[in-house]
Amino acid sequence: MKIEDEIKQQKFISNHQKAVINLIFTSNWLINQQQHFFKPFGITGQQFNVLRILKGQYPNSISAKEIKSRMLDQNSDISRLLDRLISKNLIEKKSCPKDKRATDVFITENGLTLLKEISRKQRDIDQVLTLTDSEAELLSNLLDKGRGI
Repeated sequence: MKIEDEIKQQKFISNHQKAVINLIFTSNWLINQQQHFFKPFGITGQQFNVLRILKGQYPNSISAKEIKSRMLDQNSDISRLLDRLISKNLIEKKSCPKDKRATDVFITENGLTLLKEISRKQRDIDQVLTLTDSEAELLSNLLDKGRGI
């Protein structure tokens, strides 16, 4: 459905305004799709993002500050996210031997197992946009360009 029909607005000040509104609407739609996808796994999209970051570091650790800097949503409350993942036994924190004020964060075997389980269905969420491979590449390039990259 076109953005005009989705939000019941037929006129926009400019094509740029329409594109920005469409991008915001689509971003929220994608977040809702992700929430629905991750619900059966008992995690959120943000928690999945943390687990993927930790898997990329595995078997090494990473600091909470570094995790936050790599997250898709950098406004996330990283302490709360980590605490929830610890309570689910998906990650663990240990005191950093070099700096007692810092903590090292590791993914657990349970976390790795969950990511394997999710990866079997990953295509379902990755293909949520009904685009061809070349259209997806073009969209990604246009979004990069829109951010001035």
